[in-house]
Amino acid sequence: MKTVILLTISNIFMTIAWYGHLKYKDSPVFYVILVSWGIAFLEYCFQVPANRIGHYQYSAPQLKTIQEAISVSIFSIFSIFYLKEELRWNYIVGFSLIVLAVFFVFKEW
Repeated sequence: MKTVILLTISNIFMTIAWYGHLKYKDSPVFYVILVSWGIAFLEYCFQVPANRIGHYQYSAPQLKTIQEAISVSIFSIFSIFYLKEELRWNYIVGFSLIVLAVFFVFKEW
């Protein structure tokens, strides 16, 4: 559970770093890069321990799959509430396929 919580926090920071500046298109790119880089540093402060702790329980592909499922969830919420973008049906289908990957990666075959 600790891994999932840390990955969730890291994904919140990374989503803000990667996409938060889209509301500020008039800001100079150099400034946006510096701010995003600072936010991304915080992301690494949670992501690195999450993967280190998680690798005792999960394989690297499983950790990546968890991270991607969390990332899609966080991004969906962020794009709707912060960027005020519509979540279209085809986005939902595509994101659902990513989440479905969790089943295939974690299923013991």
